[in-house]
Amino acid sequence: MQGSCGGGFMFNEICIYEAKSTKLDEIEDLMKEVAEFYLKQEGVIDVHYIKRTHRQKDFNAVKEGELPIRLTRDTGKVTYVLYWVLENEEAHARVSKLGIEKFYKRWNRCLTAMPKIVLGENIV
Repeated sequence: MQGSCGGGFMFNEICIYEAKSTKLDEIEDLMKEVAEFYLKQEGVIDVHYIKRTHRQKDFNAVKEGELPIRLTRDTGKVTYVLYWVLENEEAHARVSKLGIEKFYKRWNRCLTAMPKIVLGENIV
């Protein structure tokens, strides 16, 4: 069934990090370095790091088309999301191993807890 509708499935990772607010410059520099490294690896299609900067007031605000609210309070941590796309799970396993070998200790210094990771194939 895989690839029967034209083109193969892509493999995705979404990783949610909580960084110490005292380490933001360090982790953002590291994210740029990691993204550049990943994009040079065979099988990597796209890499995005996102910083959580806004929140919704509530569901009614969404229904009414209200703008999201910018986060301003320092809670001691900041949420980041990595979203990257690869050709397949083999490329993910190979490149993830390289990334951990190269960057793990530096990541770990910046985080408040282990990241939450979601892996999977595209539906559409």
